Amino acid sequence: MDHDVIIIGGSFAGISAATYVARARRPVCVIDSGLPRNRFADHSHGLFGHDGSNPADMLANARAQLAAYKEVSFLDGRAVDAQQTANGFSVTLATGERLTARRLVLAYGMSDDLPDIPGIAERWGKSVAQCPYCHGYEFSGRRLGVLYHSPLSLHHAQIVSEWGPTVYYLNGAPMPGDKEVAALTARGISIEPARVTAFRGQGEGLAVAELEGGRSRAIDALFLGSTPRFNSDLAERLGCEIDEGAYGSIIRTDMTKMTTVPGVFAAGDITRLAYNVTWACSDGVMAGSAAHRSLVFPDEVMGAA
Repeated sequence: MDHDVIIIGGSFAGISAATYVARARRPVCVIDSGLPRNRFADHSHGLFGHDGSNPADMLANARAQLAAYKEVSFLDGRAVDAQQTANGFSVTLATGERLTARRLVLAYGMSDDLPDIPGIAERWGKSVAQCPYCHGYEFSGRRLGVLYHSPLSLHHAQIVSEWGPTVYYLNGAPMPGDKEVAALTARGISIEPARVTAFRGQGEGLAVAELEGGRSRAIDALFLGSTPRFNSDLAERLGCEIDEGAYGSIIRTDMTKMTTVPGVFAAGDITRLAYNVTWACSDGVMAGSAAHRSLVFPDEVMGAA
């Protein structure tokens, strides 16, 4: 057996999990492709003691601290397969290399599929974002917009309006019902029904939403719901149950972050409907410590057999 625990994903959830396994003096390997979900953002907000820090710098510092534990090894690469074995699990890398472990922690994260409107992708994480709690304060009082993505966008617009005057861009979607329009109006939110053809601005900033028919509206920041997707299919390959939520798929876990496959834990964005660095770290702490406890009390997790 190569390791007691293999962690697939080396961002905030994965590094947090690995830290707790390492501090329990168990051999742990972190496999990471080096593409964290928040790599598009220059600043991370809301994490205790690190508000406004650069997420890439935070991860580099955390990885350097983790590397100080002799029990830890890192592999830069991509895991393409994982299977149960008689004694635990095997993980196959894109290079063909095969590793084994007694426990797995899945922390490979999500990617965001964005609307195909010019001007969105190049501003993602800057003046275009999803979470107002993470990115709203910096645009307080300025001209905000919410782009329709699903029926939940109505709720999104009402939340975003806490940070400033908000326009709800339907982008050609049907007009909400009278009750919903009244709720938006009560919060001072204006509705723009026309299809958006492009978002323009200087550099990473936003200035204008261009609309079908030649009109335009001024805007400083846009919030939208992306379409999230797993960065890997390893959970499905292992037989983990997947739940369909309002915002997309998540891996089903219990309170200890163990999946429906005994010995396989999961942490971070792939297990929850709300995302931020604090939650990812918290999930990683739980998954890492629970994976260790499962090694101490294997019968409680894997069964007496």
